[in-house]
Amino acid sequence: MPNNPSAVDPRGPRFGAWITTVVLAVILVLSSVSPVAAWILLAAQAVVFGIGAFFGLGYAPYGLLYRYLIAPRLRPTDEREEAAPPRFAQGVGFGFAVIGVIGFASGVTVLGLVATALALIAAFLNAAFAFCLGCEVYLLLRRVGVPAFGD
Repeated sequence: MPNNPSAVDPRGPRFGAWITTVVLAVILVLSSVSPVAAWILLAAQAVVFGIGAFFGLGYAPYGLLYRYLIAPRLRPTDEREEAAPPRFAQGVGFGFAVIGVIGFASGVTVLGLVATALALIAAFLNAAFAFCLGCEVYLLLRRVGVPAFGD
């Protein structure tokens, strides 16, 4: 566990977004070949999202990869961001992944494709441009006084 669970190195969630982008892209390609394999892989990604959202970023599988394999090879940074917005974003990803799994598993492939594609767009925006769409939604909700998951 990190020393301060309310502050994270922003490079960690961005690293996780790159992995997520690849996984979701593979799911979309795989869906045309094997919808069953697509929903199984999407279910695994939902578990990854769920761990980060419900247990905290300190337990998120891609965050652990970053912390133990990538971060030691990078220059240290003093840059930190609050963990609540990325946790909220993980929760949003979890929701889209669950909807996608339901779509693929029930034969409503279009639902699975759309939910996966929306999650892919959000992950890619974070990975490529450091624009966390879920984080921005979290901040907007907080600004208007709505309690948001992740607090």
